[in-house]
Parts: sequence; structure tokens; C-alpha cells
Amino acid sequence: MTSNIILPVLALLLLTIIVWLYMYYKRLSYLFKHNIDAQDLVSPEQLKAIIPETVNRPANNLANLFEMPVLFYVLMLLAMQQQFDKPIFIALAWGFVGCRAIHSLIHCSYNRVMHRFACYFLASLCLIGQFVLFALEILT
Repeated sequence: MTSNIILPVLALLLLTIIVWLYMYYKRLSYLFKHNIDAQDLVSPEQLKAIIPETVNRPANNLANLFEMPVLFYVLMLLAMQQQFDKPIFIALAWGFVGCRAIHSLIHCSYNRVMHRFACYFLASLCLIGQFVLFALEILT
């Protein structure tokens, strides 16, 4: 029962770690290749002025993974505490994680905004659906 709830959470955590490591790879590779002193990047403004947008995509995506997914983590912890694991709720959780994974892939690669938005929108619908199901269960 708990594994049904925890697996999508672990998958999203894994995605976050992968993007985090990829961010370091992209940034450090760029710094070493161009002999840039890390001290030249002390502020976000300096970083943006020196490092191209394509190198910063994983960092931007990592920031995204600490926005809406925080609501997902809270909801999943509440669901675990309430032992709420209806199949539709779990399916929506996997839908959210899958959409976020595709969003990250797009964001870190070719970064077409409307493709990213479609994934973001679908993930939002999954999360809203989860909140509605959970609220109905708790309030009725």
C-alpha cells in the first residue's frame, strides 16, 4: 500500500537528482572549457552574463522542480498518512511525474516553450485531480 504512494515520490526525487547532476556537468564543463574563474560568477547577474542560456537550462529546470512539485510532495505525504491509495489517485501521481520528466527533458534540451507548457499544463491537471480526489475523500 505505502509503496504505491511512495514510488512516484521516489521517481520525482530521482528526476530532481538527475537534473541537479546534469546542471553541474553542464556548468563545470563550460567553466573548464572556457577557463572561467568561479569567482566571476558570484551573483546571478554575473552568471547570466557569462554563461549562455543553453548551459543554464538545467539550472532553470532545477528551480522549476522546487516549485509545483513541492505541492505534490506535500499531498503524497498526506495521502500516505491517511493511507489513501486509490488507483486513480496513484495513476494521476504517475501522470504528474511522467509529465514533469518530459518537461525536464524538453527544458534541458531543445527548450520549445509550447512543448514545455503542454507538459506543465497536463502535470497541473494531474495534480489538481489528485487534490480534488483527496479533498473529497477527507471531507466526505
